[in-house]
Amino acid sequence: MKELTIQQLRDMKPRTIINTGTGTYPEVVNYEIRWVAISGLGYYDWTIYFLESNNSVEQIIKYGDKMYIKSMIKRLVPCTDEAFSIYRY
Repeated sequence: MKELTIQQLRDMKPRTIINTGTGTYPEVVNYEIRWVAISGLGYYDWTIYFLESNNSVEQIIKYGDKMYIKSMIKRLVPCTDEAFSIYRY
């Protein structure tokens, strides 16, 4: 994935899945997560939700925790500084 930009976010429909994947949560050894990056509800913002890796994308969007670790956010979804500035914590 190339860097996410403000223009890409503006062109997306609300609640568009930007990207998804699995990985290890950095502060917990061997804690496998599945994550979903999703655009906001019309404000051009975006966020990443995550849960344990055995959950579906729909469950993660509905029940997941938001990603708050800046370095991990930028690693999961490479983005411009401008796009990162509207990440919804």
